[in-house]
Amino acid sequence: RKIIFEKQWFYLDNAIGHIYGTTFEVTSGGNLQPKQEVEETTTETKEAGTDNRNIVDDGKSQKLTHDDIKALKDKGIKGQEIVQQLIENSTTFRDKTEFAQDKYIKKKKKKYEAVITIVKPSTRILSTMYYAREPGKINHLRYDTLAQMLTLGNIHAGNKMIVMETCAGLVLGAVMERMGGYGSIIQMYPGGGPVRAATSCFGFPKPFYDNLHEFPLSKVQSLLSGTFTTEALPADPEENALVEEESNGLTEEKHIPLQETEEELSAEAAMEINPTEEQDVMDVNAEDVEFKESKEKENKENVREKQIKQWERRKKLLEAAALLREKNADGLIVASKFHPTPLLLSLLEFVAPSRPFVVYCQYKEPLLECYTKLRERGGVINLKLSETWLRNYQVLPDRSHPKLTMSGGGGYLLSGITVVLDKGRSDSSNSEALKMEEPSSKRCRLQDLPC
Repeated sequence: RKIIFEKQWFYLDNAIGHIYGTTFEVTSGGNLQPKQEVEETTTETKEAGTDNRNIVDDGKSQKLTHDDIKALKDKGIKGQEIVQQLIENSTTFRDKTEFAQDKYIKKKKKKYEAVITIVKPSTRILSTMYYAREPGKINHLRYDTLAQMLTLGNIHAGNKMIVMETCAGLVLGAVMERMGGYGSIIQMYPGGGPVRAATSCFGFPKPFYDNLHEFPLSKVQSLLSGTFTTEALPADPEENALVEEESNGLTEEKHIPLQETEEELSAEAAMEINPTEEQDVMDVNAEDVEFKESKEKENKENVREKQIKQWERRKKLLEAAALLREKNADGLIVASKFHPTPLLLSLLEFVAPSRPFVVYCQYKEPLLECYTKLRERGGVINLKLSETWLRNYQVLPDRSHPKLTMSGGGGYLLSGITVVLDKGRSDSSNSEALKMEEPSSKRCRLQDLPC
């Protein structure tokens, strides 16, 4: 199919069989051809100015017009030659500094050279792409914030992780990549089913999905209270098919008398019909019977497929519920558009003691409320609410400097470690006991001191 990317369209048929990192040129018709590396001749010394103070960007320095450039493209001239002609027809190019000239050439190459490099998908590439193009789909989760979440959550192979996210599956894909297919992941999802648009972009092999489970948020409270039940599971898809066949057989038997009466009526009517007309009627009846039989077969197959899918879905739901009932998850990651407090307080019940948890939110106020609730509840230590300040740097020879444009914010993180919650005594009673103990010990020490 046709791929449209950065105002460029092409077909990926010729890319099959090449390794990741291969650079292609888009030829006529949108076909990709591997680009041949051309050695740049550095024998000629470039003419460059000392500074750019006398250069004025008035739009008159370029002699080539848009129509001229379009005519060059129509003739089939490659982008490299177009860039060379732009340089030759620029009146201010030689007056620019060497750095400015390189910047100009790089900018024009990006615009006129149809060059594509296919890279292997990774968390860094996908998170950067989503944040630059569609940050709303990932709740404005910046790539450095995602990296901190993976580090604070102690994600590694063999873990049993609970992930609750509404970031199009980006956080889930990052966790799956870090775990490498070892361990188990339980994805909590709102609504009818989990969203994994970004997860599918990673290109994980099938074994990675074997240990990926899903559980709806609507059934978390029933699971915690012990009232979680699913509808009676079908014994086997094959048995259901047999039951269907038997029931279909009964329905056919019921319709037999009606068919016989129809045949009798048609036989009586056929006495008054010519032989040619009789043949036409027989053909039409045969076609109707074939059509009905094919339609019945399709309906049977559709019903059976639906029942098999429903059976598999219930089976997976029971497996995920069994994993959650163990309450020994190695970590919890929450990055959703919903308020984090009720989510975190309910999902922490499934996490084992001495395990990390990380909560991401685009805004600070919901996490502040969550922070105070956790302090009142207890059962957590090392609570931290943090925000990352990120600035990109351009690193080039003799011109490394921070970039002028930078993102306003990358959201906030609340992290901590679970501990065993002593439900017998509340935090208030503990604090009162400490207050009572401290003065008595101090008085004892004062009495023991010599006069």
